[in-house]
Amino acid sequence: MVKALSYFKRKPGMPVEDFQAYWRQRHPDVVTKLAGVRRYVQSHTLPQAYAKGEPAYDGIAEVWFDDTDAMRRLAGSPEYEAVRADEARFIDHATMGLLITEEHVIVDGDPPGGAVKMAMFLRRRPDLEVDAFQRYWRDVHGPIAATVPQVKRYVQSHVRRSAYKRGRPPHFDGVAILWFDDTGSLRASGDTAEAAKAAADLPNFLAAGAAPVILTREHVIVA
Repeated sequence: MVKALSYFKRKPGMPVEDFQAYWRQRHPDVVTKLAGVRRYVQSHTLPQAYAKGEPAYDGIAEVWFDDTDAMRRLAGSPEYEAVRADEARFIDHATMGLLITEEHVIVDGDPPGGAVKMAMFLRRRPDLEVDAFQRYWRDVHGPIAATVPQVKRYVQSHVRRSAYKRGRPPHFDGVAILWFDDTGSLRASGDTAEAAKAAADLPNFLAAGAAPVILTREHVIVA
């Protein structure tokens, strides 16, 4: 399967509570009418994250399809146009990005209900080819990060190789998604030797500079 992962900000001036309520309660009415949707998950940025200012994104949406052909068949359909029209009611389209990805499950755990889901948006080191970046992230860094004891589940979403053949490289090369029991568990993980080792490995494959990170709670719409 392939996964369409979108990230975005709410419409300017829209309260966070209204944005999250509309996204969760109203928007699924149009998304679930799309043909070929196998799974659909919304991950809403935690309300407490706004206490320190605006986060990088207000959330991510993940929609799974059998293959890219199933996604292409949606283009121009009335159902797809309805989704786009409804997005304009609560999303700032200027902030919206889409990544077509393939998942690699590094830690196949079962997080508890209400777990904290961290999404980190990654850019590869400029001197690394895409294949080398993906191989290192999956085969070298993945097992290192998997040793952090507080991590309940860890999935790498790699942008599909075909996205780089269009002459317009994607804004991000992948998204690392990790689940923790709660925010306390996440904070505790930062004090571990395992997390320090994982952090020290990041310059080996990531571009310099901070990677955008959001802390979310997920809502499964289509299981």
